[in-house]
Amino acid sequence: MESSAGGSKNGAVGAALRIASGGHAFFAATMIGLGIVGLVTGHFTPTFSGVPRGFPAREVLAYLCAAVSLVTGLGLLWRRTAALASRLLLVYFILWLLLFRVSRIFIAPKELNTWWSCGDTAVMTAAAWVLYAWFAGDPDGPRFGFAAGDRGLGIARMLFGLALIPFGAAHFTNLNDTAPVVPGWLPWHVGWAYLTGGAFLAAGVAVLTGVCARLAAILTTLQIGLFTLLVWVPIVLAGPTAFQWNEFVSSWTLTAGAWVVADSYRGMPWLAPGRR
Repeated sequence: MESSAGGSKNGAVGAALRIASGGHAFFAATMIGLGIVGLVTGHFTPTFSGVPRGFPAREVLAYLCAAVSLVTGLGLLWRRTAALASRLLLVYFILWLLLFRVSRIFIAPKELNTWWSCGDTAVMTAAAWVLYAWFAGDPDGPRFGFAAGDRGLGIARMLFGLALIPFGAAHFTNLNDTAPVVPGWLPWHVGWAYLTGGAFLAAGVAVLTGVCARLAAILTTLQIGLFTLLVWVPIVLAGPTAFQWNEFVSSWTLTAGAWVVADSYRGMPWLAPGRR
């Protein structure tokens, strides 16, 4: 009887959970982690940076971002709340992208950080959009039909492809900061900086055109994940500065976002454009 009851309980928990992919689970856990860090520190995490110092109720907004991260991260894991959580997170990221990222293009279009930050938030927006396209159901109705299903996935992938362009360009225009972070045990630091920058640019073109898009998305996820593991983890373990800690968190979250987008290509051809 006890074994039967235990199995029944585990089955109920399994039915309540909704894990669409490994990237989905990793992304949700990352959002939960960001929320906890934000609530503990009372500061903006790198994902929600860029708020001007004089912005009204800036501290309140920092806690709101942390709460949204935590609540949506938890909500993404549960069957009954996954659609609502993905919708809330998508709207929040779109607003953040427009208010604090794209708006900077008109203020400081020549600053590298302006474009990099846009790409950072665009990747997270694309990931949230993929999750919304997966989980959105009939209650969303025709008003939001363009954002769900295959059309929604297409928009998310285009946004992801565009986000990779400034990442690649930064490796060429900001070489003096990129080459030194290549692990010391690797030779030809400048060569690696150029190679990884070119890989971002090539992946962005592949995703935008649909040619080898699945392969490009997966290799991009792997590349960002390796950056996190080989570059930033050793720095964090050695005792990071505030800037280095932010770079580590940013790289981690980008890995999570890219993983979700890469998962959206399951069932599609590896080396050629195609439909599901």
